[in-house]
Amino acid sequence: MKVKTIAVMIACLSGSQLAQAAGDALSSVEDPALMVGQVEVTAPRTGTLPTIAVLSSVDILGAERIENQNVNTSWELLGQMPGIQLTQFKQGVESGKISFRGFNGEGEINAIKLLIDGVPSNTNDGNMRYMDMIMPLEIEAIEVVRGTNDPRYGLHNIAGNVNFYTRQGGNYTQARATAGSFNTRDVQAAAGIDHNGFAQNYFIGWQETDGYRDHADSDKYSLAGKWFFTPESEKFKLGLVARHYQQHADEPGYLTRAQIHDDPEQSMPHNATDKGERTMDQLSAHVDLNLADNLSLSSLAYLNRYDDSRWVTFSASQTQQERVTDELHRGVSATLTWRPQVSFLKDFALEAGANKEWQDNESRRYNTVRRGRTSTTRNQRFDFDTTGGYVQAVIKPTDSLKLIPAYRVDRIDGDYTNLLNGRSYDVNDYGLIKQPKFSLVYAFNEAYGVYGNWGKTFQVGVGTATYKVANVNDLEPSINEGWEVGLKFKPASWLDGRIAVWEQRAKNEAKRKLGDPSNDSENIGKTLREGVDVQFNIRPTDKLTAWFAYSWQDSEVLKASDATPTFEGNEIDHVPRYLVSAGATYQATPDWSFELLGRAQGDSYIEGENVQGKFGSYAVFDAAANYRWNEKIDFNVQVRNLTDKDYEYVWWNTTPNPDLSMHSPGDGRAAYLSVNFRI
Repeated sequence: MKVKTIAVMIACLSGSQLAQAAGDALSSVEDPALMVGQVEVTAPRTGTLPTIAVLSSVDILGAERIENQNVNTSWELLGQMPGIQLTQFKQGVESGKISFRGFNGEGEINAIKLLIDGVPSNTNDGNMRYMDMIMPLEIEAIEVVRGTNDPRYGLHNIAGNVNFYTRQGGNYTQARATAGSFNTRDVQAAAGIDHNGFAQNYFIGWQETDGYRDHADSDKYSLAGKWFFTPESEKFKLGLVARHYQQHADEPGYLTRAQIHDDPEQSMPHNATDKGERTMDQLSAHVDLNLADNLSLSSLAYLNRYDDSRWVTFSASQTQQERVTDELHRGVSATLTWRPQVSFLKDFALEAGANKEWQDNESRRYNTVRRGRTSTTRNQRFDFDTTGGYVQAVIKPTDSLKLIPAYRVDRIDGDYTNLLNGRSYDVNDYGLIKQPKFSLVYAFNEAYGVYGNWGKTFQVGVGTATYKVANVNDLEPSINEGWEVGLKFKPASWLDGRIAVWEQRAKNEAKRKLGDPSNDSENIGKTLREGVDVQFNIRPTDKLTAWFAYSWQDSEVLKASDATPTFEGNEIDHVPRYLVSAGATYQATPDWSFELLGRAQGDSYIEGENVQGKFGSYAVFDAAANYRWNEKIDFNVQVRNLTDKDYEYVWWNTTPNPDLSMHSPGDGRAAYLSVNFRI
C-alpha cells in the first residue's frame, strides 16, 4: 500500500471519528514527541523554543534507558529508538553508525545532523564520529528529529538530526564499573557540583576490550568538563564545555562469504597490521541572555578538532592503505526568541537564528606495507565554509491548533588545493539555498491529535565534488522535498503512540565514491524514499512497561543519471524494508527489575544494480536483571544477543575484485556484570 493512500486514511479517520470530540488538548497530543523510558524534561536553553513544542516527529530516549546499557559505542544506544537503522562495520575506530528515513549508513550520503548539547558535531563528510566521545553515564537524554521541517540546521540536516544532551547542574557523584565477555573492562564516573548559581559537571570514562573477533583490541578514554554560571536574577547564563577523546584499536578486517561461514571470529593474515588511532576535541562557550520578559537570546561559539589515522586492507589482493584526516572546525550561532502577547491569538512566538562555520580540512592517503609508506595517493587541503539563517513562527489561533511556518537560507563558500599537483579550485557557486518549511498540529481532545509537515532540505557534494574540479559551470545543490502526516493518540493513561506516513524526494542526488583516490562523488539521479511508522508505549500495570516500534520503508532511483544508468527503477543499496525495536521492563519488587530488548531489520541489496542478492536481515535480543543492594549500590547483569544469533554487515567490493562480497560479523552472545555507585 502506497504511503499517500495511508495518509488519506489517517486524515479520514481523524475527520470522521475524532472531530466530534473537540475540546481542550493536553500537551501529550498537542506536542507529538514520544518518550522511550522516563525522561526528566529540563528547560531549554534561554532564547530557544523547546523542540517538542515546535517540531512534529520527535523521539526522546531518557537516561533511564541509557545509563545501564553496556555498549561499545554510544550510537548503539539508538537501536532502542523507532525507525533507526544500525550499520555495524565493527572495524576498530570505525565501528558503525546510525541512519533513518530510507538513507543508508554506508557513508555515501550522511543525512543526519549531529549535535552535542547543541554544538554541531559532524565531520566534513557528514559522518557522526563525535558521537563516540559521549559515554552512557554522562547522557541525560538523546533527542531524534526526523523529517525535513526543522529549520534550525542546514548542512547535513537532510533527513533530520540527533542531539545528545549531557548532564548539566545538580549535585551528585556516580560511578559504574563493568567487566564481561571478550575481556571487556569499562569504568565511568560522573560528578556534579551546583552551588550559588555555579554548576560544575565532570565526567571520565575508560573502556578496554579484546573484541569478539581476533585482532580486534580496543582501548579508549573520554574526559569532559562543564562550567555554567547563572546569577540569582537569572538575567543571563554563561557556560564553558570542554571534551577530549582518544582511541587506539586494531581492525580485524572483512571476510569473504566462505571465510565467515568457516569461522566468523577469525581475522585474515593480510589484516595483521591494520589499526586505527583517533583523537577528538571539542570546546564551546555558551551565552544566554534574558533581554526582556518576552525577548531572549541564546548564542554559542565552538571549536571541533578531529585527528584520525587508519591503516586498512580491504581484501587479500589489495594493498594496505593509510588514511589520514585532520579537521579543524570553528563556528558561531545565535538564536533570538520573541514571545509577545497577541490579543487575537492564544499564543505566538517568533524565533530567528543565524550560524557560521569555518572548516579547515586535510585528507591524505598512502599506499603502505605493514604501516610503512610506499607512495602517496592523495594529499588534499580544502576550506569549506557555511553561512545560514532561519526564521520560524509558532502561531496558536485556538487551544487546539498550532501552525509553524519557517524559512531557511544557506550559502556555501571555500576553496580546494590538490597538493599532489599544486592546482587549486573554487567551490561551486550554489547560490542561496532556499528551504521553505511548514508544520501544523491539531489536537481534537485530550486523547487524539493529528499533525502534518512539509519542507525542503539540501545536499551538496562531499570532498572534491564540492569544488569545480571536473566542471567549469557551477553545480546546483540537490534539494530534498519531504512531507509527513501523523496521528498521535493517548486514549488511556496506560497507552500512547503515534502512526505516521512520510515521503522524501530528491533531485540530482549525489553520493560519495567511498574508495575513490580523488575523494569524488557521483550523481545517481532522482530518488524517492517513503515509509510508514507505527510506535506505541504501554503501561498495563504499575510494574510492567513496554514499547514497540515498526517502520516500513521503501527507496528507489526514479530516474538514473547518465553516470549510473543501470540504477534506474532499483532499490537504493543497504536500505532494509523494515526496522523493528521493542522492549519491556518488569519491576518485580522494589529491589529487583528485569528487562528484555529486541531489534530487527530486513535484508537489503548491497549494490545499486540490485543483482548480487540481499543480505543483512536479523533479529537480536538483549536481556538484563537489575538488583538494588541499597540506596548507594546496585548491580546489573546484561546478556547481549541472548540467542547467539548470527548476523552480519555486507558490502560489495568492486575494486579490484569484482564479484566479491565482503562480510563483517556482528558480536556473538556476550554477558556483562556492572556495579553502580552513588554518593
